[in-house]
Amino acid sequence: MFNYSEEHAAYLRAIRKQKFWIHFFRIFLLLFFLIFWEISANFGWLNPFLYSSPSRIFITLFSLDSSLFHHIGITLYEVLLSFLASSFLSIVCASFLWRFPFLAKVLDPFFTIFNSLPKVALGPLIIIWIGANLSSICFMAFLISFFTTTITIYQQFSSVPSSYLLLMQSMKAKKYQIFWNVIFPSSLDSILTALKINAAMCFIGVIMGEFLVSKKGIGYLIQYGSQVFRLDLVISGILLLGILSYLFYLLIDFIQHFIHKKRGN
Repeated sequence: MFNYSEEHAAYLRAIRKQKFWIHFFRIFLLLFFLIFWEISANFGWLNPFLYSSPSRIFITLFSLDSSLFHHIGITLYEVLLSFLASSFLSIVCASFLWRFPFLAKVLDPFFTIFNSLPKVALGPLIIIWIGANLSSICFMAFLISFFTTTITIYQQFSSVPSSYLLLMQSMKAKKYQIFWNVIFPSSLDSILTALKINAAMCFIGVIMGEFLVSKKGIGYLIQYGSQVFRLDLVISGILLLGILSYLFYLLIDFIQHFIHKKRGN
């Protein structure tokens, strides 16, 4: 049992109180938005055909029955594959760029060019090269997320204070020892933050890929709904994506907090 000082206890109470009000207002704003949306659709302030309503969305999702979980599972599987591949390769590539600064300078303009390319324009080429299948969807998501994540992680590796490096060099540490004992641990928090962005980019890439080639998944539901003017289905798919991406974000955030706790931060 810890014995906190009165000032420390008051500080902890203030932190808990702040967290409570943050969660309270999040829930309040969400409920207010949903209620206002439903009322606006019922009273004709918004055209329910164009903007739908929470009740119509619930009915639409319920009507999909078990196929809904199949579409969600397909999209999550594609996101997970592309996320794991792009995250791992981004960390490896950023590590190589840090280890070989000359190589980083040579490749810098190429990374900038590839990162700025509209990946959806490469969609037809990806389909021709790989085929209209799951691999092309995951590759599309990989292309969208890989370059941004690699650049972000590499910049963090390069921004570690030089005093840390000089200390390790004065102790005759080798490059790999500096990396594993200073660079990577110092950048871990920023890497996890970059992975949150990476997850969002993978969702974008997967949905773009499903628009182009898929016959299943949430992206397919949105595409199909727009083709047959079932806007309830389109908005339902968009809301599902928002919920899933937020849950993915919370998972990475939980891992980040767990690491902080283990490290005593």
